[in-house]
Amino acid sequence: MAVKSVKWIYLVVLSLIWGSSFILIKKGLVGLTPVQLGAIRIIFTTVFLFVVGFNRIKSIKLKEWKWVILTGLLGTFFPSFLFAFAETEIDSSVASILNSLVPLNTIILGFFVFKLKSTRRQVLGVFIGLTGTMLLILNGASLNPNQNYLYVAFVILATLMYAASVNILKRYLQHVSALTIAVGNFAAIVLPAVIILVFSGFFKPEVLSAPTLKPALCYMLILSLFGTAIAKVMFNKLVHIATPVFASSVTYLMPIIAVFWGVLDGERFGIVQGLATLIILIGVYLAHKRK
Repeated sequence: MAVKSVKWIYLVVLSLIWGSSFILIKKGLVGLTPVQLGAIRIIFTTVFLFVVGFNRIKSIKLKEWKWVILTGLLGTFFPSFLFAFAETEIDSSVASILNSLVPLNTIILGFFVFKLKSTRRQVLGVFIGLTGTMLLILNGASLNPNQNYLYVAFVILATLMYAASVNILKRYLQHVSALTIAVGNFAAIVLPAVIILVFSGFFKPEVLSAPTLKPALCYMLILSLFGTAIAKVMFNKLVHIATPVFASSVTYLMPIIAVFWGVLDGERFGIVQGLATLIILIGVYLAHKRK
């Protein structure tokens, strides 16, 4: 199958998986604190990845480990906690919408820090997509005036980290397989996650006996297997076969899926937000065009 077709398949599948991850985080927070949720998500994902690819660790060269560790921290570790904290105050759909800042940050960091070039058409596509995103955010804020929008800072910080991780992957780990990078990422961050979970109060009797814990852990299992383990490998592969901007444009499609789940869960969604999603799709199309 042609690379052009494959990268679009990856983009759509990743959008479905990651677009659903925001509602899973929301459901998981019913029985877990943000710190516990982030740590458990990392630990569960590590187990899944080690089962299928633990022997890949030995193939990572010593000089590559600094980039593997850095992308593990920026692309998974810190965002896992930041999104959990954000969704204690803002809707899951809003968190996904804010995540659409990744392509813009990818271009900015890629140009100024990593010296990666983007065409005018790609830049135009990102800004059109960002315009649609801002419409979604502003309309969402008017529909939900009681939410603390200061918590959007957690998501914005996470998008900067994602953008940096994408550019590092493209520049320094292009030759390393997607599964190897993912396994290395989680090998680097699982120990800190375990330590954080131990000191989070998770193992207190009242927490372990809470009726909300079992459903929350089930949501985390689903999120860890699909939203983190499988999706992480797919995303690394997408970065290999496409441009950083195209790979990060998955965040333009994710809000559509996230809003769908949010509406089913009682979150409000207006006509203006529907119009904004069309603008976002136009931005995705333009951003991936190189000619």
